[in-house]
Amino acid sequence: MILMEQRELGRTGRDVSAVGQGTWQLGGDWGEVREADAFGVLDAAVESGVTFFDTADVYGDGRSEQLIGRYLKERPDARVLVATKMGRRADQVPENYVLDNFRAWNDRSRSNLGVDTLDLVQLHCPPTAVYSSDAVYDALDTLVAQERIAAYGVSVETCAEALTAIARPGVASVQIILNPFRLKPLDEVLPAARAAGVGIVARVPLASGLLSGKYTRDTVFAPGDHRTYNRNGEAFDQGETFSGVDYATGVAAAAEFAGLAPQGATPAQTALRWIIQQPGVTSVIPGARSMEQARANASAAALEPLPQRTLDAVRDLYDRRIRAAVHGRW
Repeated sequence: MILMEQRELGRTGRDVSAVGQGTWQLGGDWGEVREADAFGVLDAAVESGVTFFDTADVYGDGRSEQLIGRYLKERPDARVLVATKMGRRADQVPENYVLDNFRAWNDRSRSNLGVDTLDLVQLHCPPTAVYSSDAVYDALDTLVAQERIAAYGVSVETCAEALTAIARPGVASVQIILNPFRLKPLDEVLPAARAAGVGIVARVPLASGLLSGKYTRDTVFAPGDHRTYNRNGEAFDQGETFSGVDYATGVAAAAEFAGLAPQGATPAQTALRWIIQQPGVTSVIPGARSMEQARANASAAALEPLPQRTLDAVRDLYDRRIRAAVHGRW
């Protein structure tokens, strides 16, 4: 196995790789993925030094969790922290975020993953009011006390939600969208997390593939791919698809971003390198649908840090092309 930089994941007390493996794709929400191909992706990630998998009970209605559980049973040598999420399978009202439901969701994820205690459970972008509820955190603390979960965190849509969660003493980590097309978390969220000892997991790091530089305005995605059916937030938060940037704007900005890649690095690797060198980031979780993608993503951790001129160019690109497109959201 290749060695990769390990970073402490906030208040979990455990280390994870600077580049993790997101597994939304393995559930089938980006198009069909065969089980053998899913296992190949996970194997390539582990062999490349990845020690952090991120999943959710809603990815493929549990298929992603099940695949990870079966894979890790076959690979007891793989020392991987698995973070899952809960909450999105229920109606999105604060009243559903109660201990009895947490236990039921928890039982399903433990069964899917084949474990007694989940390493990390994250509330999966719940209604904003949930982040301020004392009863919610009391319920999560109960799950820890009962050894159903080892730690808990949150996955958020907005910086305000992240800051609310970071203030809670039991929150181990915050998962938030961060990439060269989404810079707002740099201003307050990352500094606050560092000060509080809370881990930051950066998701949607390639803006749903835009930052790979492979797409044009004429690219057609499969009907079952969220990049087809959720461009305007029809199924869930628009920010989860192309980071909330309209597709035409994103393609044009991605073409310019590709020109910033250092020699020998792809645009996708450059985006990942940019993320992991932001102060306060613990791990970035790109997805992959092939072994080659998983290996290429992991190798971004071995790149030299981007020079200041590149960081400045990313900021300039964002200010010129992206800031107005998202209208200050998120």
